[in-house]
Amino acid sequence: METAVHVPPGTAHLMGLSADEAATLPAVQVLDRLGVTEAGLSGAEAARRLAICGPNAVRAHHARVLRVLGRQLRNAVLVLLAVTAVVSFFLEDSTNAVIIGVILVASVGLGFVNEYRAERAAQTLHSQVRHTAVVLRDARPTEVDVTALVPGDVVRLALGGIVPADLRLLTTTGLECDESVLTGESLPVDKTVTPVPSGAAPAELGCCALMGTVVRAGGGTGVVVATGGRAEFGRIALGLGQRQPETGFQAGLRHFSILLLQVAITLTSLILVTNLVLHRPLIESLLFSLAIAVGITPQLLPAVVSSSLAAGSRRLARCKVLVKRLVCIEDLGDMDILVTDKTGTLTEGRVGFVAALAPGGDADDRVLLLGLLATESDLPAETASATEADLPAGDSVAVGGNPLDTALWQAPGAPTHLTGGYTRLGLLPFDHERRMTTAVLRAPNGARLLITKGAPEALLSRCSDVPTGASDTLQAQFAAGSRVVAVATRPAAGLTVPTPADERDLTLAGFLVFLDRPKEAAAASLRRLAALGITVKIATGDNPLVAEKVCADLGLTSGGTMTGSEIATLDDDALATVAEATTIFARVSPEQKARLIRLLRRGRDVGFLGDGVNDALALHAADIGVSVDTATDVAKDAADVVLLEKDLGVLADGVAEGRRIFANTIKYVLMGTSSNFGNMFSAASASAVLSFLPMLPGQILLNNLLYDTSQLSIPTDHVDPEQLHAPSHWDIGFIRRFMFFFGPISSLFDFLTFAIMLGVFHAGPELFRSGWFVESLATQTLIIFVIRTRRIPFLRSRPSVPLLAAVLGVVTIGIALPLSPLSHALGFTALPPVFFLTLTGMVIAYLILVEFAKKVFFAGPVDRPLTVRRRDHVHHMQRRASRFSHPGPLRGRTGW
Repeated sequence: METAVHVPPGTAHLMGLSADEAATLPAVQVLDRLGVTEAGLSGAEAARRLAICGPNAVRAHHARVLRVLGRQLRNAVLVLLAVTAVVSFFLEDSTNAVIIGVILVASVGLGFVNEYRAERAAQTLHSQVRHTAVVLRDARPTEVDVTALVPGDVVRLALGGIVPADLRLLTTTGLECDESVLTGESLPVDKTVTPVPSGAAPAELGCCALMGTVVRAGGGTGVVVATGGRAEFGRIALGLGQRQPETGFQAGLRHFSILLLQVAITLTSLILVTNLVLHRPLIESLLFSLAIAVGITPQLLPAVVSSSLAAGSRRLARCKVLVKRLVCIEDLGDMDILVTDKTGTLTEGRVGFVAALAPGGDADDRVLLLGLLATESDLPAETASATEADLPAGDSVAVGGNPLDTALWQAPGAPTHLTGGYTRLGLLPFDHERRMTTAVLRAPNGARLLITKGAPEALLSRCSDVPTGASDTLQAQFAAGSRVVAVATRPAAGLTVPTPADERDLTLAGFLVFLDRPKEAAAASLRRLAALGITVKIATGDNPLVAEKVCADLGLTSGGTMTGSEIATLDDDALATVAEATTIFARVSPEQKARLIRLLRRGRDVGFLGDGVNDALALHAADIGVSVDTATDVAKDAADVVLLEKDLGVLADGVAEGRRIFANTIKYVLMGTSSNFGNMFSAASASAVLSFLPMLPGQILLNNLLYDTSQLSIPTDHVDPEQLHAPSHWDIGFIRRFMFFFGPISSLFDFLTFAIMLGVFHAGPELFRSGWFVESLATQTLIIFVIRTRRIPFLRSRPSVPLLAAVLGVVTIGIALPLSPLSHALGFTALPPVFFLTLTGMVIAYLILVEFAKKVFFAGPVDRPLTVRRRDHVHHMQRRASRFSHPGPLRGRTGW
């Protein structure tokens, strides 16, 4: 819940400014209004402001009782039950009303308990995922949680970061922001520090970086002017509420509920009309029709689904897998193609500096010095202060740096002491089009020097003279699986701030060599994914030789390699055909990754695993986006699933769990629809020819309550290995065919029971109803052992102990009811002993017949439905909002 914000007297200015107001003021005035300098806040002052302003959050990820309860009530089946209970009550049929009430309470209660437990588990996992921002606290760069930001914090922005609050920019270096989450405009927006006229729209606030937007190029610093619900993004996110976009699994459940309602309405209408034509009492006919409608629906489906998801979430929690929404577990199981990056997935993800080489391949420490000078981190002389003068240089510059730069600063023997003699005059940050970083520095002798480092293919084309042997050196390192960064220089007299046009006429200085070794467990994980029927493809910005070497070391069979330049020459149809067979995509841009994902999704469910800023587009385009806790902000934001360990084995666990849950859910659906349809069809047919109702409304509902109770243990059931080898999908056509194929078999034995009860036992209404109640319950309950597997039951596929105990227990209760003291109140009478011998024979015959029918039904190919999952603007907004969440209640939405 939201709470009011109490602002102590004299501290109103600490609540910040609106972005549109701050954009009209010079930066120095904004700093003055916020009571801060460019050196940022002290830790104590930040804590004081946080207590006043509240956390920088627009979501609360703690489990809420009322919200979980509300989700249980939004179900078409439960609405039908509730209406029937109310009608029965007002028609003075208290037995029906009580039984339906018990069903309602059981379904809602079980669903609530399981989903609430699952949300508590998700809350615990969510708290383990940190989203941080680099701020100046006590004049030092420090990483803090984004929810701890307050107005007055000075934040550093870097490529790939999500802007953590509304900022008034103080400095910019080629800064561009993707503001599509707010404006829908896909083109990045240039940012400056120049104030704008008053009345400008949010899309025109060029001197502000707005919360939730993405840094697409360059970098800069800015002071926080608004947080949480007071930020522009926060207002919109709060206005959307907690509503989440529908997943494929939820859409399947919705379509299934519609199918059930259609069948129930049709059958109920026919029964009511038939009984009225036969001049039966209106009230009795209406109650019987409503009982049929309830009987054909699997009332505890919500409870079975939530139980499965809750159990799955607990198992995934032990595997260190965070699923942002429980229903995404099912989507994870749908995956049959996994496109993944290489670093940290197939490799250890710990990039280590190996050597600095001259073009000819000899060691050259000068190349390492040049590489240090061209990092995007501040040089030690630019960040040193009296309080940190005795710290190692790498400790101060590594905060927020990229892995390659960090590896350089932490390399043994790195000449960091020599960088202090240089002064950086300007910097052109890395971007994924140029794939280079360029810095202009003033050397100790006063000369100006331009240093460029980046991807060798991109940088060598800008060198005027490449020494002989450089190509051989480069190819040798690539073949060894090393990552290589080229370094080049040229004089830069009169130049201060470099531009892309200045990256020319360079002289190659040498190469920086890094190594990220293949992960030992990756080979076994790849084999597990292959056993699950998942095709693994690699999409990397690295050199193709490096990617091929890693794949070969891990035993991943390659179907070929394509480069980004080759991809650019193909149209969509041609690329879709080639991409299906290709395994490695190297030197690909973010846009090319997303394009590959979209084309591979033609009839397939594609997952993408990535952790970098260049992976965000592909994560959004995939059916299931997977990232890791150590990923960049924009990657974690775009993912549906976050791995707390970057391990393909963990991902395989998640896929298997998703498929296991779906398989058990479908068992209940197929069981319920076929058996219920058969029994209700039998009841409808018998009511048209008998002089009495074949079963009282209350008996029908009691039968279904007992049957559904036996099925609550289905989530614990074992799943045959072959059911995990390929994904399954909701297929309403398949469910309908199954219902109409197996339902009549159930009716056949019901009709046989009718004949025996009337012809052999000469049964009156009570004996007839008692006999059919027991036969109906026994056949539709025991059939789960045949339906649950395509194998021979018990011999080649054993059910779980809880399922076996629940089914046998319910059958025992059903047999005992006509013999119990409750029999008269329920409208039953004792059955003769010979009936149970007849029942045993019929049950055995029924199970054998269904086993043969199962072979016939599954003999033909099963058409797989093609699904297209669309993700709109609101979907992205909701997912991005989840990163600005905390475990407590939200503060007020306003506070100006």
